[in-house]
Amino acid sequence: MVGNLLIIVLVIVDRHLHTPMYFFLGNLSFLESCCSTTILPKMLSNLLMGERKIPFKACFVQYFIFACLEGSECYPLSMMSYDRYLAICKPLHYAALMSARLSFQLTIVSRISGVLVSTSLTLRASWLSFCGPNEIDYYFCDMAPIILLSCSDTHLVEMEGFLFACAFTLPPFLLTLLSYILIIVTILRIPSTTGRRKAFSTCSSHLTVVALYYGTLMLVYVVPRSKNLHNVKKVLSLFYTVLTPMVNPLICSLRNREVKQAVQTRFTKVMDHTMA
Repeated sequence: MVGNLLIIVLVIVDRHLHTPMYFFLGNLSFLESCCSTTILPKMLSNLLMGERKIPFKACFVQYFIFACLEGSECYPLSMMSYDRYLAICKPLHYAALMSARLSFQLTIVSRISGVLVSTSLTLRASWLSFCGPNEIDYYFCDMAPIILLSCSDTHLVEMEGFLFACAFTLPPFLLTLLSYILIIVTILRIPSTTGRRKAFSTCSSHLTVVALYYGTLMLVYVVPRSKNLHNVKKVLSLFYTVLTPMVNPLICSLRNREVKQAVQTRFTKVMDHTMA
């Protein structure tokens, strides 16, 4: 939370970070902060207090917010990789191909699509009948454990969830993979060994996080439901709900030279103001 909130503040207050790349980073940090706030407080409360209860309506509210945020986050990650592709492979055309207006429009479209998908899935699930067990074998209210409790036909809900999962994970993952393949090809042509090493370090760390995020999402939501995989999917879901929001600020932003410089500048101004 501290890392993501720090990035949001820096992107807002520092004019040097008012570029499409940092706009995407700030947007990503905002979504991950909201996602962590949606899931972790209730989870930690259940673990510490031992209650392990959530009201019926609150469960659907939690799922709606979570699905909205995850749906809004999938495409901005691929936008970031495309932004880096343009910056590295087509630097002369970058300003024309990736403007502040375009980045804002892409972000708005991803947010709207996330809200629409989340609304559709939540409404579909809320229309199911629940007349038996009331224990969710999960650490938050997700679609799969919710429909397991239903005593009505869940085929349409599962099919809709599968189609949305494919649409929101496979295309952005393939776009990200293609962008980084082209970036790596361009990096290999850099004559400077130091330049290649720095570029590889930045891209490899970001690609690792992105692959981990999309990979676990696809394994949890695209792979067909199975009793043997239920516990495995519970563990994998920790990656995109807890792990990636924690490591993204460190890998994607705080290692960046411009962000480090912005942190140092702000820290120096705060210290000078305090001393004065």
